[in-house]
Amino acid sequence: MVIASGTSDRHVQSITELVADELKHGGATLLGKEGLREGQWALLDLGSVIVHVFHQFTRQVYDLEGLWRSAPRVALTPASQPAHADRRR
Repeated sequence: MVIASGTSDRHVQSITELVADELKHGGATLLGKEGLREGQWALLDLGSVIVHVFHQFTRQVYDLEGLWRSAPRVALTPASQPAHADRRR
């Protein structure tokens, strides 16, 4: 499970769209996506990994971290920029 936050509805949508695009270019299979239209809580389903992107206030309300408090956490560090990243310039 990956949990991230955005500061506005549009920010949540943009983060989710970028992650989905990067996953697609990386060869991942996206099984489903939800919540992009509303922008309060978007979800990307990759099967063994679920990506949640919350509006910061919605994240506090649902408190998924609290529900999964006893699960081990893995800190992610920024990876080097993908080879196809230059397509956005």
